[in-house]
Amino acid sequence: MSTFTRTRNRYFATFALLASATLLLTACGSGSDGTGGAGTARAAAKADKIPTTDVVSAVHKDEAAARLLPAGTTSLTVGVSISGAPPGTTYLTDGKTLTGQDVDFANAVAKTLGIELKQESASFEAILPALDSGKYDFGASNFGVTDERRRTIDFVTYINDGQGFATRADSKLSKITELTQLCGLNVATAAGTTFEATLEENKKACAEAGKKPYKVQTYSEQGAIWSSLQQGRSDIVMSTINGLRYAVAHQQGVKFLNEFHRLDVGFAFKKGTKLAPAFRAAVNKLIADGTYAKILDKWGTTGSAIETSRISPPELKD
Repeated sequence: MSTFTRTRNRYFATFALLASATLLLTACGSGSDGTGGAGTARAAAKADKIPTTDVVSAVHKDEAAARLLPAGTTSLTVGVSISGAPPGTTYLTDGKTLTGQDVDFANAVAKTLGIELKQESASFEAILPALDSGKYDFGASNFGVTDERRRTIDFVTYINDGQGFATRADSKLSKITELTQLCGLNVATAAGTTFEATLEENKKACAEAGKKPYKVQTYSEQGAIWSSLQQGRSDIVMSTINGLRYAVAHQQGVKFLNEFHRLDVGFAFKKGTKLAPAFRAAVNKLIADGTYAKILDKWGTTGSAIETSRISPPELKD
């Protein structure tokens, strides 16, 4: 890839302001942590307008769905990862109130089931292991449903997102259909995500094609990913489709390349959970009564709607 020209300098100020306010690195997953992620999320709340439409308070308890809960269930704790910008989990301008697509879905499901919900922020890579220990009853951080994860985690789907690519506006890259197109490049992504797993698993393809392997650069903070791209240390970013589209729409100097691989996204639970049937019923109730569509419309993700919620479906294959 050619070296930076004046274009990089022209966009530096924009990147400096919005680097911390860009993209949902979830999925599929976010790599933010409970301290730095929270700090950049608060900066994001001030740097960009966050949707505040109330799409949850009108939700009422559905007795049929609530009866599917294990006896005595009155409250649950959810682990969420602070991503720094919509549609991912971030803070409102008060610096305290969590908001985002996953938060709205979790709150709407809780209201449908008539239970209290305690939200706790954590690093993305820490949430799934903490389910087994019982620290969290479930996780809501745009977790992509993969066959590998299904071995140890149960999912209840509520949206369809997936993997995509973005790069600088002056890049000659236009569309990534095969990972061998990345050979010789530096690819920035978040640690502990399906993106990192996909990239690492397919590194061998470059050697098999007689090409120089690409380098996977992982970060625990979203702003660092975009700074790396802007400063020329990385050539391309791999992240969620919805998050990349948001990033490109809210900052200059970057472009969305294409969707690479779609994935179902779901609430994550300890394997063998008895909560899954109730959550599936709640999501389907929200789809039926129109609340689901309102949440997607609020966060600009209507292209990721699903028709019905499922429990731990097989990974989507291209």
